[in-house]
Formats: sequence, structure tokens, C-alpha cells
Amino acid sequence: MVTGDREKAELLNAFFASVFSQKESHLQPQQHGMDEGLGEIQPQIGKQVVQEHLASLNEFKSPGPDQLHPRVLKELAEVISEPLAIIFESSWRTGAVPADWRRANVVPIFKKGKKNNPNNYQLVSLTLIPGKILEKIAKEVVCEHLETNAVIANSQHGFIKNKSCQTNLISFFDRVTSWNAVDVAYLDFSKAFDKVPHDLLANKLVKCGLDKTTVRWICNWLSERTQRVILTNASSSSWKEVTSGVPQGSVLGPVLFNIFINNLDEGLEGTIIKFADDTKLGGIANTPEDRSRIQNDLNRLERWPKTNKMKFNRDKCKIFHLGRKNGMHRYRMGDAWLESSMCEKDLGVLVDNKLNMSQQCDVAAKKANGILACINRGIIIIIIIIIIIIIIIIIINVFLYPAPSPRGDSGRLATIIKTVTNYTL
Repeated sequence: MVTGDREKAELLNAFFASVFSQKESHLQPQQHGMDEGLGEIQPQIGKQVVQEHLASLNEFKSPGPDQLHPRVLKELAEVISEPLAIIFESSWRTGAVPADWRRANVVPIFKKGKKNNPNNYQLVSLTLIPGKILEKIAKEVVCEHLETNAVIANSQHGFIKNKSCQTNLISFFDRVTSWNAVDVAYLDFSKAFDKVPHDLLANKLVKCGLDKTTVRWICNWLSERTQRVILTNASSSSWKEVTSGVPQGSVLGPVLFNIFINNLDEGLEGTIIKFADDTKLGGIANTPEDRSRIQNDLNRLERWPKTNKMKFNRDKCKIFHLGRKNGMHRYRMGDAWLESSMCEKDLGVLVDNKLNMSQQCDVAAKKANGILACINRGIIIIIIIIIIIIIIIIIINVFLYPAPSPRGDSGRLATIIKTVTNYTL
């Protein structure tokens, strides 16, 4: 049993590092065809752009490993914006990324289950704020390219402008409920953001048509990263190398993950929809031929993680049967049969196999009642404290008027105040 904060931090960091994919060689441009057919740009980053990003910093956010608070940077925006603009422009043009920008303090966020199980924690990376500002500037360029060239498939609803959990749910169930019998596969990737191989991601950045300058900078930004777990201000783990993945909590990470998982749809006949790595596959299941098509799609999806060095968590992959005349067919992924489910939590919404929202309403009502109960208890406590203070003030005034009480009477005053307090509570 680990009890010390330092030992806990080391244990968590060792676990987080254990899920990374095997380290690849350093990402060099020539390894990924970047010298062929991709344009070179000369990015220009003005003082005004940097100053606007500094001025919009949230001063309540946590600092990175350098402990430089965002409030300090915000107040010094006018002074430091020009030297930062020079550094940012030089970094982007040459691809040189300072080592400090590739270091992260990792904060473990408890999800659910047992707190002594490291698998029940999600990591969030806190990086240097100047590095994040350059990430934002690079993200604007990348997103503009993705939108202009319609690179990201329509099936992706995560971290996409004008799309959300709501659009994901509405577009999917609006389509599948227009059919008779429908089978839906809920698919779960294991540690998806942490396992993204940097070499394959670099190839996909090239294939989506990003310019050489930006791809080179992103590759170097991902290379030779290190992290440590922070539990308290005084307790942290040693530094460990990050050999794969896109940093969770970073600005560029979600965009890069969308590019990486974009080709998951290729060759599928059924309806697939994604929110980042949360994936649903749906198809008509009226006939044996329909169910065979769904199985073929699952077979294709099973091959995708193997070629992309990812992994499905088969225990969490479920089949959802909709429709009165559904044959409740069983499906498999590889050699494992997928379990059927009567109710699934889809992007935070409980959905049963009759598309009845009663369970979701029950959960929402329970949470609302719990919040109201807390507020009610808090108000009652505040009222009691106010009453006690008022009574004590009145009693003290009675004792002190018209003249101060003799020293011997102070015990009587204390007794009365204690009696009032006990009576009120």
C-alpha cells in the first residue's frame, strides 16, 4: 500500500507511461515525404496578434512547469508581446521547439470507480503558457486548412466548429430511427489519446495537405516530450519520456487526434459517427444480408487499430438492438463476441433500447434534488448562525448597559451565551 504523496505520484506516472506506444525514431521531415509536393510557407506573427492572445489569458488558470502565472503575462502583455512574436516566428519557420515547451506537469483527474486504481484517473497536461499561445496560432492555420479543403469527415462531431454532443446524438438517431430494425455498435478505444503513434500521425498530416513548415514544427513539438505527475505543490514524480500520444489539455491535441482518426470511416457501408474517439456504428438489421453487412463493417473496424497501433477495449464495446422486429443478432470483433446492452450512456445521455428518456430524466431529477438539498442545508445553517450572532449581541448589550458588568459576572455571561448556542443548535 502506497501512502506517501511522492510515492503516489511516481506510481501514477509509471502507469501513465506504461500505456504509451513503442517509441519511434525521431520524426525527420524526409522520413514522411515532406520534401515532395508540399509547399513551404514563411509564417509571419505580428506583435499585435501575440498581444491579443496575452490579453485574453484566463488569469485563474494554473501555470505550467515554469510556475509563471498567466496573470503576470497578461499584465506584461504590451512589454513582452514583441520579443515573444520574434521567438514564435523563428520557432515556426525553423521547426525548433524549446525543450521547456515540451515538458508538462500532469494532473491526475479522478473519473469513477476505486481511487486506488491508477486506471481510474485521466491525465491533464499543464504546459508553458507561451508555448500554448503559439499552439493557438498554429491551430488557427491548421483548422483553416482543414475547413477550406473539407479534410475532416462529416461523421466527426468532436472539437469541430458548429458541432457538439447534441448534433452527434440528433444526427445519428434521427437517421437510424427512420429504419425498421436497427443494430448499433458502441465502440470504445483503450487510452486513445495516449496511444497515437507520432510517426503515423506525421504521415497523416502530410496526406491531408498541410504545408511543410507547419508539419515540421508539429513533429518537433511532439518529439522528445517529458512529463511528471503533480499531486501537491510539494509532491511530484520524476520526469518520464512521452513516446506517443497527443497531450491532453493542450490546444493542438484534439485537432491532431481528429486528423489521426479521420480515415476510420473508409470502406464502411453502415452509418458511423464519432465524437473524438467515441464511436457508434449503426445499420439496418432487417435481413441476414443486412446483419452480414454490419459484421463486415465491424471486421474492417477491427483491422483499423492493428494498422494504426491502437486498441479497442472490447469489454466496453456493446451492441444495441432497436426496433420491435429486431432479431437480436450477435456480433463479434475478432474472436470476441460483443455483449448486448439494454441501456447505454451515450455522450452523457442514458439511452435505452426503446429510445425512452425516462432513465435520463430520473438521473437528472436525482442530481437536481441533491443540489437543492445541499442549498437548503446551507441556508438553514446560515440562518442559525445569524440568529446566534444576533442573540449574543443582544445579551452582551443587556449586560453592558447601563454600566460594564463586574469581573465576577463574566462567568454568568459566558454561561448564558453557551446555553443560547446549545438551544439554537
